[in-house]
Amino acid sequence: MTERVRAYVAVRVVPRAARNALTRDANGKLRAHLTAAPVDGAANRALIDLLARRLGVAKRLIEVSQGARGRDKVCCVHGLSTEQLDAILSAVGSGVDKAERRG
Repeated sequence: MTERVRAYVAVRVVPRAARNALTRDANGKLRAHLTAAPVDGAANRALIDLLARRLGVAKRLIEVSQGARGRDKVCCVHGLSTEQLDAILSAVGSGVDKAERRG
């Protein structure tokens, strides 16, 4: 029996953003800025589309495995190892983190 290759990635979703983008916050955690609203799964579909484009895999290979109704999600990427996923996402730089300026 062959073992299926899959990797997991934790993402904090920022819905209703000005643009679709992947960034890292001040702690190095991955953030997905999505233009979609969190209504009827639109933000989850937008997240899957964004990750699929960034990782170069088909959308059907990505699923939200935890946190489908929250901002903090864990996505499972089938067909990529953890090392491959880390190598691709290591290029994601930090964006403007407006949360630091809130007082």
